[in-house]
Amino acid sequence: MFWLTLRAVNMGEVWDRLRHLQPGQIALLLLVNVAVLATFSARWWLLLFAQGYRVPYHHLMAYRLATFAVSYFTPGPHFGGEPLQVYLVTSRHKTPVSVAIAAVVVDKVLEMTANFTFLTLGVLFVVRSQVLPGVSEAQLLLTSLGLLLLPLSLLVAILMGWHPLSALFALLERAWRWFARQRGMTPAPLAATAFVRAVRQSEDQSITLCRDHPLILMLAVGASVLSWAAIVGEFWLMAAVLGLDLTLPETIAALLAARVAILLPLPAAVGALEASQALAMQLLGQSPAAGVSLSFLIRGRDMLLGLVGLALAGVLVWGRKKNQEMERLEIENLG
Repeated sequence: MFWLTLRAVNMGEVWDRLRHLQPGQIALLLLVNVAVLATFSARWWLLLFAQGYRVPYHHLMAYRLATFAVSYFTPGPHFGGEPLQVYLVTSRHKTPVSVAIAAVVVDKVLEMTANFTFLTLGVLFVVRSQVLPGVSEAQLLLTSLGLLLLPLSLLVAILMGWHPLSALFALLERAWRWFARQRGMTPAPLAATAFVRAVRQSEDQSITLCRDHPLILMLAVGASVLSWAAIVGEFWLMAAVLGLDLTLPETIAALLAARVAILLPLPAAVGALEASQALAMQLLGQSPAAGVSLSFLIRGRDMLLGLVGLALAGVLVWGRKKNQEMERLEIENLG
């Protein structure tokens, strides 16, 4: 997809747009991006704070950047780094595992709900603005509503006090027992495993967090709105520095295309992002090469953040293990 997209556009125009970026513009983009990154950790900080754990905000920003790198370079840029989030707050701040998992789970559910809510509202906004002629409006709307249904149903389940994952494990255990009986085997009880118990405790903690702290939950929703406003502003600024004079409906339409592209299970959305922006700009009456130049700018930003995040992950994880090993040796020497 990446190769086909590059073959279909004028690469001379792409490089011409990129090489005219000024140092001041690049510095402004970096500054704005740091501000956008700062908003991403607000929900997580609030959810940990509600459970009685005050982790320094700049630490959470570093952890979030490290987990972004893991998610970005693995299939499915939205997921992958969550276990690292749990590990970092439990190992470095003595946070109980159930508390850390509950904060990450609720944070992720709220994030995905906010993402797909924006996608749905954005589709409605674009449809009413009629900036993408020839695009199936009903298909766009049905797809976005379908995507929104999953995280929204999980959020409702938590607020209702249900245990969806525990129920799934119970169903799997019944299926496994039936299969084992058919084979003449003695099945081990799945519910007795430490993993399933930890999941149940985390679900209990998530339910308590959401039901006992409605104000914190509303603040977390407000943080999601702030993050999306920052994302839209940053996207418009990147288009502007490349010479693209986009209106608000056009900006949202192109951003929607980019967000849909990164839903695909591809590491770093390779090819999908470039194709989405080339197609979006063509539909908006712009040059497809302008869309590719915008996707290259987005990819450059994400690659820079991803590499910094990988370096941070290495320092945070292996540095921690090295310190623990040194502490163990010191204790043995003293003994």
